[in-house]
Amino acid sequence: MTGSNDVDSQTGGFRRILAAERLGIVYARIALGAAFLSAVADRFGLWGKYGGWGNFANFEKYTAQVNSFMPASTIPFLAWAATVAELSFGIALTLGIWTRWVARGAAVLLFLFGTAMAISFGIKSPLDYSVFSASAAALLVSLYPTERDRRQWRTHVTDAANKSRQTLL
Repeated sequence: MTGSNDVDSQTGGFRRILAAERLGIVYARIALGAAFLSAVADRFGLWGKYGGWGNFANFEKYTAQVNSFMPASTIPFLAWAATVAELSFGIALTLGIWTRWVARGAAVLLFLFGTAMAISFGIKSPLDYSVFSASAAALLVSLYPTERDRRQWRTHVTDAANKSRQTLL
């Protein structure tokens, strides 16, 4: 009897941990998506007096500063590429679409941004703005199994168990 209660309490504890894990992943996914969308909104003046750039021209100037090692002719492309990527990642992460691939892309983009900041401004800048932390969070989101992954794993385990039983018979 006690053995059964121990298993039930362990299973309940495991379920709570799994639920907390899923909540943490959803929280990270939405926070990352909102941060991307906020940055895009700022460069188009949607934050008004609370924004940092306020318009795309100021964002292009910042892009030039961050990418000080790049030729000036590449700056407009980099600014627009970052904007399109951040808008796409922001929407997809917030909605939970193609999470694994989008989160991987976000992790790479953030890592590249942090690296460019470190080259141009020194390592303190990307650390102060938590760019590498956000990149790591995106990587963790990309590694978390989706519901589809869990279904495939359960099917695989069930199939393997059935084959083992058939072999024994």
